Amino acid sequence: MMILPALVDACAQLSSEEISRYSRHLLIPDVGLDGQRRLKSSKVLVIGAGGLGSPTLLYLAAAGVGTLGIVDFDVVEASNLQRQVIHRQSTLGQAKSDSAAQAIDDLNPFVNVRRHTLRLEPENALALFAEYDLILDGTDNFATRYLVNDACVLAGKPYVWGSIFRFEGQVSVFWEQAPGGAGLNYRDLYPEPPPPELAPSCSEGGVLGILCASIGSIMATEAIKLITGIGDTLLGRLMVYDALDMSYRQIRLRRAPDRRAITRLEDYQAFCGGVPQAPVTVPQVSAMELSRLMREDPAVVLIDVREQTEWDIAHIQGARLMPKTDQLAGQLKALYASDTPLVVHCKSGARSRAVVLQLQALDFTQVQNLQGGILAWIDDVEPDLPRY
Repeated sequence: MMILPALVDACAQLSSEEISRYSRHLLIPDVGLDGQRRLKSSKVLVIGAGGLGSPTLLYLAAAGVGTLGIVDFDVVEASNLQRQVIHRQSTLGQAKSDSAAQAIDDLNPFVNVRRHTLRLEPENALALFAEYDLILDGTDNFATRYLVNDACVLAGKPYVWGSIFRFEGQVSVFWEQAPGGAGLNYRDLYPEPPPPELAPSCSEGGVLGILCASIGSIMATEAIKLITGIGDTLLGRLMVYDALDMSYRQIRLRRAPDRRAITRLEDYQAFCGGVPQAPVTVPQVSAMELSRLMREDPAVVLIDVREQTEWDIAHIQGARLMPKTDQLAGQLKALYASDTPLVVHCKSGARSRAVVLQLQALDFTQVQNLQGGILAWIDDVEPDLPRY
C-alpha cells in the first residue's frame, strides 16, 4: 500500500457556515474536522479547464479546497460544451479561466480562485508551481505533460495526472520526492513521447464526453487523499478505465532502469516532435486558391485523409476520402501518376502534411497540402459547413 502522510497541515479554521456546508465530510471518521481543515488550508493548481479540468475543479471546489489555481489560455467554444461541464452557453467566447472561476464562485464562495490566463511554458512553470501544494494535470498533449512532470520534479511537488481518448482513460499519481524512496515520475511510465502522428488530441480523435467525469472524479479523489493523508494513493500504479467494457485495471509502475536525472526544463515541443529538426519545405495551397483551382482545372485531385466520421460531419464537394494509414502513400502511387496535380487535406493540415512528405519521397512533383485543412476551407470558402 502507498499511504502517504498528509500533504497539508490543518492550519485554517472553519466557520459555522463552513461546518454546515461540509458536514457530510466531517461525519466521515477518516476525514473529520482535521481533514476538512487540511482541505481549506490547501492550494491546488489545475492545468487546463477543459474536459478533465472541468469536473476536477468543480469537485475540488465543492469539497472545500481553500485555494484553486486555474491555468488555461484558451476561450470557451461551442464544441467544448459536450464534455467541459464547468462552462456554459452563456460563457461562449470567454477565457476558460474566467468561465471556470465564475462557476466555482457560484458553487462555493469560500474558495479562493486564482486565474492564470496564460500558456504554461518552461519560463513560468517553476515560479507558478512554487505557489501551490499540489498540481493536477489534465492537458491533452505530450509536450505540456512532460513540462508539468519535469517542473514538478524540480519544484518537489506531487501531481495527479489524467488522460482520456475516445472511450479510455488513465490516471496516476507522480511524486519524485515521495517519502520512503517510493518516488516515481511520468518518465517512468513514458520515457519517450510517441511520434506526433500516433498521438492525436481529442480534437482530432474524439472523446466520449462523460468519460471526462469518470477520470476527473478519480483525479479529484486522489487529490483529496494526498491533501488529507488518507487511503492508498495511485502512486506506483496506473489506473486504466475502459468505458465500453466498463472495466478498471491497474498496472504496477516501477522506476525506469535507464532513467536520467531531471536537472532543467527543456524545449518540450522539440522533444515531442512538434518542431522539425530541420526546415522541410511542403508545398501549400490556400483554401481560396484551391477553390479557384477546382473551378479552372478539372485535373486537380483532392484527397481527404480524415476519418469517415469526420467526412460525415463536413466534406468538400469533389474530394475523395482516403483515411490516413501507413500504406496510403503507396496506394496513391498505384492510383495516380507522379505528375498528377494532387491536393491533400485533413482537419487542420497536420495529417495531410505528413502524407504530402511521403508522396514527395515517392517522386510526386505536383502535390500540395491544403493550408489550414477543411477548417480553413469553412472559414474562407463554405462558411455554412459545420465546424467540429
